[in-house]
Order: sequence, then structure tokens, then C-alpha cells
Amino acid sequence: MPTYEYKCKKCGNVFEVFHSMSSEPVKKCPKCGGEVKKLIGSGAGTIFKGTGFYQTDYKNKASKAPKAETKENPPAKPETKSKPPTKSE
Repeated sequence: MPTYEYKCKKCGNVFEVFHSMSSEPVKKCPKCGGEVKKLIGSGAGTIFKGTGFYQTDYKNKASKAPKAETKENPPAKPETKSKPPTKSE
């Protein structure tokens, strides 16, 4: 069950309520009885535990794919044979 955060429009009291998603939202402030507004929370976030979250964990060590072209690894230029310039008098 998630935790919801509310803020009272009257007194500014911010509080959390732990209830199911299908439950009715809180409508009154527990301190003053004023109208409350549900706040958008950041949630718990994703927690990664254990192995298997790295690209190298699943890499097939037997296959050797060619490297992708990048700025650091430009495509190979074909060799061109040219004649040295001649000196004309």
C-alpha cells in the first residue's frame, strides 16, 4: 500500500497517510478540519539489488562483434597509392 502526502489549504499542515489505492482520499485536515489537497510525491524510486544490471553481465564472451564507428574510432580509410610529385624546371 502506498503512502500519500496531503497539505491543508487552511493551516498549511503537511501530513502523510498510508492507505490502499482503492481507498477514498483524505478530505479533511486532522489538525484543523480544513480542506486538504493531495500532493504529488516522488515515490520510493527504483532500487536495483544484486547482479544482472550491467551490459557486461550478459555479454557473450565467445562472440566478437566489430566495434561501432565513433569519433574516437573513425572508419578505416582505404589506402591510395599516389605518385610523388615531380619537379618540373
